[in-house]
Amino acid sequence: MGTNLLKSSGEAVYKLGGVSRETVERLQIYVDLVLKWQPAQNLIAPSTIPDIWTRHVVDSLQTKRTLPEAKVWVDIGSGAGFPGVVTAILQADAPEAHVHMIESNQRKAAFLRTALRETGSRGTVHPGRIESVAKSWSHGPVDAVSARALASLDLLLDLSEPFTSQGAVCVFHKGQDFQREVNEASHAWTFDMVEKKSIVDPSSRMLMLSKVSRQLSQEGVGS
Repeated sequence: MGTNLLKSSGEAVYKLGGVSRETVERLQIYVDLVLKWQPAQNLIAPSTIPDIWTRHVVDSLQTKRTLPEAKVWVDIGSGAGFPGVVTAILQADAPEAHVHMIESNQRKAAFLRTALRETGSRGTVHPGRIESVAKSWSHGPVDAVSARALASLDLLLDLSEPFTSQGAVCVFHKGQDFQREVNEASHAWTFDMVEKKSIVDPSSRMLMLSKVSRQLSQEGVGS
């Protein structure tokens, strides 16, 4: 029954429009891999397994759709690959597209490599801490930075600074407490923000932040 449920969910994604049949097939391969590796890796919360297509796949589709023109992505704290692998699948047929995924857990990094290979998607897995990989970045220009269920907005902006300082745009998934996080981050950062309601949870938001910079007035305070 579980397999039929997952397949019918993939069919529902296809019927929503904007996703090709081939893309749905790649997403199905990815979902099957997540479920295969789940017992050993605990890739997603067990309670979300029955709703994996809605809670994880469809939710992750929103990243690329929030900034469709972006081709080169850096997904920080990739975990099971939501949204990094999903973004890579969505742009699998674009030769100039690439998703860099940063993940410190070696076993999850191995899973991400397998997911990219099995789905025929374009991406590179960078095993290591986000701070270390980002600060020593030597893999070319980046259009956008993504993250989902990783950290507070203030910390996400700090981790993303090596990319946003070069013009990258941020696309972050945020829950119902998003406004408090925006207010707190505004004390240390300036940015232009576009806010979109999540199609999975109307109380959550997709935040697109551009022209991100650290407020100079905050630096050196107390020194």
